Amino acid sequence: MRISLLSPDGDLQKMCREILGQLPGRKSHLTVAASEAEVGSADLYIWDIQAYPAFPKTPDPSLSKYLFLLDRKDVAGFREVMEQKEANILLKPLTRATLSAFLGMAAAAWEDRAVTARSLRADRDDILQCLIQTNLKLQEFDQDRTNFLARALHDFRAPLTAINGYCGLLLNEALGALNGEQREVLQRMQHSTKRLSRMTSAMFQLSVGRHVKKRPQLAPADIRECIEQALHEIGPMADSKALAVSVDLSPSTPLLHLERGLMEQVLINLLDNACKFTPKAGTIQIRAYTCFWERRSVYDPSMVATERRRNHSHQHNAYRIDIVDSGPLVPPEHLEDIFEEYTSYSGGQDRSGGGLGLAICRMIVSQHEGRVWVENTGAGPTFSILLPMPAGFTQNKDESNISLQLSEA
Repeated sequence: MRISLLSPDGDLQKMCREILGQLPGRKSHLTVAASEAEVGSADLYIWDIQAYPAFPKTPDPSLSKYLFLLDRKDVAGFREVMEQKEANILLKPLTRATLSAFLGMAAAAWEDRAVTARSLRADRDDILQCLIQTNLKLQEFDQDRTNFLARALHDFRAPLTAINGYCGLLLNEALGALNGEQREVLQRMQHSTKRLSRMTSAMFQLSVGRHVKKRPQLAPADIRECIEQALHEIGPMADSKALAVSVDLSPSTPLLHLERGLMEQVLINLLDNACKFTPKAGTIQIRAYTCFWERRSVYDPSMVATERRRNHSHQHNAYRIDIVDSGPLVPPEHLEDIFEEYTSYSGGQDRSGGGLGLAICRMIVSQHEGRVWVENTGAGPTFSILLPMPAGFTQNKDESNISLQLSEA
């Protein structure tokens, strides 16, 4: 299927390529047009109306082949200039789930276009128009819900900050001496408060991130320090379940360009997830190493494990972190779903974190131009992070492999 995208939005172009690469069946070919004149013949057109205010002249009279991207406030004006009011409209900012659903339906219709052609009857057209209107209303309701959630989370952060401050005040014994039991209770309270505060901040960013594009503050950082901090954060939960956590880092650990606080949040979320689903006295393994990443391919990020490449370069250009636990496997049909926002699968072994924890991980890793995914392996579920490595990386002074138990971290 040939798809023509008319939009200067680099994030949208990247999202389209990733979604199309994961669709089953035949591979789709995406063409990005920089101007209206460059739009050629295609099976599906995705046009960003906001980026090009003048309504473009459609090269194909059938509006069923178009997805028009508009802001909510521009829908009424857009319909006024349309000869045919009913069109496929997606509200900006786009969510990955919405775009994925539309592209999936378009690909399925294209594969079965002969059947589709026979089914174009008046009654079915009426049903289609009702579905288009329903979908638009659902998108509006989703935006209203997101805006409400963002406001609520903004107000929720203030009392959490106050509670954390009071815990610190008491732990410093500014209001009197503490015995051992009181100190332990306060430390656990402060730990839980910090965790809630991090979750609230991440959920707020997840809610407003599509409206206000924020880039991470990248700086050279040691990924080992991020891993050590994440281990410290999940220490109490791992200790309570007697989990054996081992870390094995490659001897040549590069300094990566990342925002340390955000990457720590990703590692904490993934390790917290592993602790939650690993049975008592189970194991969690953390492996980190350099590898080759063919970034032009979006179809199978796990291919770095077999070092497949399209060129003859032997220079590693990425850093990979694998977190393997001995808990239950992820159902195969949910290997991708668990990274979607506000989605979860039923049962007591739902690793999606209610559709928030892993969605936050993917958002942060994507901001760092990386990838995160999960695979079921013989050792157990493996959550992997792949981060681009700057050319001519700086190697740390400590060249030894690190292998330790959590109690020693």
